[in-house]
Amino acid sequence: MEITRTAVQVRVGLAVAVALPAVVLRLAGAHAAPAVGIPVYGVGVMAAAVLLMWAAETARADMSGALALALLALIAVLPEYAVDLYYAYAAGSKPEYAAYAAANMTGANRLLVGVGWTLVVLAFALGARRLRAGARDVRLDREHRIELGFLALAAVLGFLPALTGELGWYLPILLIALYAAYILRIARHGTRNDEALIGVAAWLTALGTPGRRIATWALFAAGAVVVFAAAEPFAESLVEAGEASGIDEFLLVQWLAPLASEAPELIVAVLFAWRLRDSDAIGALLSSKVNQWTLLIGTLPLAYRIGGGGWSLPLDDRQMEEVLLTAAQTVLGLAFLVDLYFERWEAAALFALFAVQFVLPGESARLVLSGVYLAVGFSVLIVKRADLARAMRAALP
Repeated sequence: MEITRTAVQVRVGLAVAVALPAVVLRLAGAHAAPAVGIPVYGVGVMAAAVLLMWAAETARADMSGALALALLALIAVLPEYAVDLYYAYAAGSKPEYAAYAAANMTGANRLLVGVGWTLVVLAFALGARRLRAGARDVRLDREHRIELGFLALAAVLGFLPALTGELGWYLPILLIALYAAYILRIARHGTRNDEALIGVAAWLTALGTPGRRIATWALFAAGAVVVFAAAEPFAESLVEAGEASGIDEFLLVQWLAPLASEAPELIVAVLFAWRLRDSDAIGALLSSKVNQWTLLIGTLPLAYRIGGGGWSLPLDDRQMEEVLLTAAQTVLGLAFLVDLYFERWEAAALFALFAVQFVLPGESARLVLSGVYLAVGFSVLIVKRADLARAMRAALP
């Protein structure tokens, strides 16, 4: 059923309404206690992500080429970038914040793969049952081999911080260049722009060109304002809450912040899967993974330098273990998707390994879990080596 104009107005109005307290509180210059700041600014970050998501989807009707692809990819994860880059920037004058930058980055990546990818498979299975469609595993279109090829390259580079103990000065050069190559490759290959949109974006896309463009840029502007108003105080509220309550601030930053910024993207992917658009669903999250494992990591040392730090962002032992665990999970996720099929047992395995870290925390558990990810991941890649070769050829023809 098509969405009505009234429904669009209600949804957009609701998103603006829930974001407004964060903007007002920030403009007032008042310092909110963590009990107030976390929900107010956290909901603001989530609302900003929704507004930007609608804007990015609607903008596809009027934008094309590598610049548009780069812009839309960046906008899709702007709230996550804003929070993480703030921590890296603040670490230039507050060394303890370096841990929070690593925590937010690793948490966002592991949440995306361990929970997001699994939710797509679950939603697809429930959607197929609802529509009485034949049961099958989630599939990716062949064009997504480009993302898989670049993810394979990024996966290798992702182990460097764990081995060197820093997000080195060379990572921005390597990872930003890799992301730029990814965008150029997609632009040359040509990308589909015919996916059927849903909800607010579908209604806005159907407007005449002037109205659609005005709505798109209004949503962009509103989302950006909310992001820049809410990201910094939300990040600080998480740290203050941990210090006041005795809860590990690292864990709050690692899981609560990414949950707020990633939630809208996950919801859209789940809706796609529910409607049996499995390739669109898992493909969107795969593209986000490539984005975060290249551009996000690559910009953290730059933010640290701008904030007054050195050219390399240092990592302590725990952060090195967290990066290692995230890199190892990336290898297994790549191994499961590289043949363009995502089976239910593979999704269950990713979620189970993700959940284990909460049951068995600690240094030894992280190292053992990393070993399990790598052992299974490399074993699967050996079996699927022909598919990996196809992905690499798609990325680097």
